[in-house]
Amino acid sequence: MQTPPPPPGGQPAAPAAATPPPPAQAGAVQAGYQAQTATPRHESSPEVKERLAAVGAIGQAICAEVAKVIIGKGHVIDNVLIDILSNGNLLFEDYPGLAKTLMTNTFADALGCDFKRVSFTPDLLPADITGTNIYDAKKGEFTFKPGPIFCNLLLSDEINRAPPKTQAALLEAMQEKQVTIGTVTHKLPSPFLTMATQNPVEQEGTYPLPEAQLDRFMFKMSVGYPDRADEDEILARRIERKKDAVDVEVITDPQRVVAMQQAIEDIYVDPAVRMYMVELVARTREDPRVLVGASPRGSQALLKTGRAAAAMRGRDFVTPDDVKSVATLAISHRLILKPEHQIKGLENEEVIQTILGQVPVPTV
Repeated sequence: MQTPPPPPGGQPAAPAAATPPPPAQAGAVQAGYQAQTATPRHESSPEVKERLAAVGAIGQAICAEVAKVIIGKGHVIDNVLIDILSNGNLLFEDYPGLAKTLMTNTFADALGCDFKRVSFTPDLLPADITGTNIYDAKKGEFTFKPGPIFCNLLLSDEINRAPPKTQAALLEAMQEKQVTIGTVTHKLPSPFLTMATQNPVEQEGTYPLPEAQLDRFMFKMSVGYPDRADEDEILARRIERKKDAVDVEVITDPQRVVAMQQAIEDIYVDPAVRMYMVELVARTREDPRVLVGASPRGSQALLKTGRAAAAMRGRDFVTPDDVKSVATLAISHRLILKPEHQIKGLENEEVIQTILGQVPVPTV
């Protein structure tokens, strides 16, 4: 595992013509950071340090196992595990054949979790995902037949090919980790998270995800093409093993994954770093190019994934670099740009990169 992982590939550099914050506002923000960093850092107990060390060690083992299958994408693997430790949902947007499904399946195998796959199609119904009540003639009553959503890791393949009614069947599960059928609510197993894929090119006959559903994904990311050396290694390993399938060792189990997610809650977040997260999200609402900025769900995503990134790097406290490494993945998909900037081809990621360059970084 790479420590720390490099920023996601393919992100454009911050444009030079960014609108800087007012000097008085920037000065006030910096003064607030300096005042808050004057307090000494909290010292974790030996028990907390031991648990977090175990999280880091298990995380490295999981990433190393997945890296046997996914070649040359160490930073992508790290970010997927950060998402899992944060107990969040993940949206892959990339071209076909770039191992989105394979990565999800491999993570499920390494985590020892129950994995289900649903291929979203225009004729898919909500009950095909959540399950339904079926009449039992022998008992003379209706019984609930669970759908594929009752698993630990659900792969929603080509999620934008199903109509909005079917997409909405995931909303409750993604946020509350439960499914309501009729008047009865059924809890999903722990851990539960959704990994969805969509193709950014073939948009004919698709149904774009509504903003409310996009906001429920912790990360939106891409895998990207491998370079020549990595693609040659992919072929060499395929020749060596003489089969398509790759044997993956089980590293952990669902109960331990839940314990790892709970251990993340003990990671210390300095008030200055916390205010840094708030400022980054607040700037998305004030940027003149943005019609709708990130909600508090975005700042909570920064908190959760920043903590997970710190644990992956063997620390019991969050640094501004942890926040910066996940900011684009955690916030960019939550923005709606003004139409005139969309027409000009401005990307959400560019806005986040600009804001990262503007906001003063606290010293912790």
